Formats: sequence, C-alpha cells, structure tokens
Amino acid sequence: MLRLKIKERIADLEFQTGRRITLGEVAKATGINRMTLSKMVNHRGYNTQSENLDKLCRYFDCRIEELVEYVPDEQLTESAEQKDD
Repeated sequence: MLRLKIKERIADLEFQTGRRITLGEVAKATGINRMTLSKMVNHRGYNTQSENLDKLCRYFDCRIEELVEYVPDEQLTESAEQKDD
C-alpha cells in the first residue's frame, strides 16, 4: 500500500513558516479540491491521480519519496494485530 505523508509535510511547513496551514489553504494553492485532499489525508490507501501528487510536490517543494511511502501489506497486518492485543 502507498501511504501519503501529507500531514507530515504540512507539519514541516508549519514549523518553517511559524503559522498554521489548513487543508483549505493547500487546496487553494494547489487547485486540488479540498474534499479530495481530505480523503488523501484520512482514508488509508486512497488512490489519487499522479497530477495531484505532482501539485503537492510542487507546493511542499519536496521529492515524491518525501510525500509517498510504500508500506508492505505484511507490515499493515502486523500493525493491526498488535493493536488488537
């Protein structure tokens, strides 16, 4: 599964600028619908267009590997099992 690290990039930007960054602000700056951004942030495994990833990389001034992380399915299963214990 691919995990989008949008929350982490927002936190980094907030630290750099010293102010709060909202999804609405990111949506306005990137042209990505706010609801789409919300789904990208909150829905595990959300499938998005590469165009959106490009816009986000441009906005956060980051490389794709700083925005997207590959998490093997085995790790997801192990993580879920540990939460159940």
